[in-house]
Amino acid sequence: MARTRSIFVCQECGHVSPKWVGQCPECGSWHSFAEETAPSRGRKGVNTVEATRPVALGEVSLEQEWARCSTGITELDRALGGGMIPGGLVLLGGEPGIGKSTLILQVLRNIAESGAQVLYVSGEESAFQLKMRAERLGHIPPSLYVLAETEIEGIFASCDTLSPRLVAFDSVQTLATREISSAPGSVGQVREVAARIMQFSKERAVTSFIVGHVTKEGAIAGPRVLEHLVDTVLYFEGERSSNLRVLRAVKNRFGPTHEIGVFEMRETGLAPVENPSDIFLSGSAPGMPGSVVIPCIEGTRPILVEIQALAAHSYLAMPRRTAIGIDSSRMALLIAIMERHLGVQLYDRDVFVNVVGGLKIGETAADLAVMAALLSSVKERPVPEGTVIFGEVGLTGEVRPVGKMDLRLKEAARLGMGNALIPRMKGAGIALPEGMEIRSIDHVTGLLEFL
Repeated sequence: MARTRSIFVCQECGHVSPKWVGQCPECGSWHSFAEETAPSRGRKGVNTVEATRPVALGEVSLEQEWARCSTGITELDRALGGGMIPGGLVLLGGEPGIGKSTLILQVLRNIAESGAQVLYVSGEESAFQLKMRAERLGHIPPSLYVLAETEIEGIFASCDTLSPRLVAFDSVQTLATREISSAPGSVGQVREVAARIMQFSKERAVTSFIVGHVTKEGAIAGPRVLEHLVDTVLYFEGERSSNLRVLRAVKNRFGPTHEIGVFEMRETGLAPVENPSDIFLSGSAPGMPGSVVIPCIEGTRPILVEIQALAAHSYLAMPRRTAIGIDSSRMALLIAIMERHLGVQLYDRDVFVNVVGGLKIGETAADLAVMAALLSSVKERPVPEGTVIFGEVGLTGEVRPVGKMDLRLKEAARLGMGNALIPRMKGAGIALPEGMEIRSIDHVTGLLEFL
């Protein structure tokens, strides 16, 4: 009888050790090693290896096998780069209760409405619970099947019988294979299950969605290899207290990355928001100090959002610096620029900056808008109503141009914005919208004159 060999695997990063250690030498986490059975090392002879014939890349046909299929949800198609790819593997992550399972059910229902067979594999809910949740979304097509199973071998056997066009696995942390003795959710199980789902999708040209839990830091739980295996990684963002949800693509082998889809949570499910700018500006209060509207670029489209800032007198030895929706390090840099070049003293003030609506802005085009909001709050002078502000600010106080300036201005003009404060362009200009008053500056001192 063959003797099994044990190894110890870090549940945070997947580092393998022949013995148990208290702290992982790879990621530094404490008490994260769990014992697992090492995979067998069967010897393979030369004659047992089946050769695969190489295919000329120019002879590969893309017309039918890789034709995109719409999910029936415009915002999800946008995040996927145009729709689903046969054989594609999509990882959907997000906090508990944010709407991952609801979105998956809506996609399956839309595909099943066309007559195609789809399968929802649930390791967390029973078929009865799924039926109750699906009834709230509307009509249930007869070709929508559910399977409450956690063993991956049994799931694949059911898929061979049903031959579905789309399969959703909810969630990957609850699935397991009988060939590994560790518990479901461990690094070994998650890695092996994800690899088998990928092989299943590619061999049968079946689109697969994997739902993944997230950690406290907001990353997909499990080893990083999980994100490397899949073709597309989508993250659900948003506050559960708000109805707005943002679906962000951070990896896409078949389309652009950093594309987003905006949804609104309703009683009947997630509804796509065709005009996100109206939603993000719906509750704004014009004419209030500390409020600035910026046209930011998310993926390929501009979205107008409101940035609010508050600078209040501090009673602490070290004033607070809180940033929600923008990088806190970037905010600290902008505060230092304001004190150096604008003479604004913020060393004795608590500074708070918030992007309204739960959107996260990662581009430097928000620099000038953040500084304008802070300056407006300190001076207690509101930014003129109907004004948009954007531009990158350097350490010497210069205001630099940003990308897609004409697209930002067109979106602002479409929503009725009549004024804009933008960086000064050098050389070839941009197409300015008619009827919009544009003011350009090349240094942050122009903010004082503007306000």
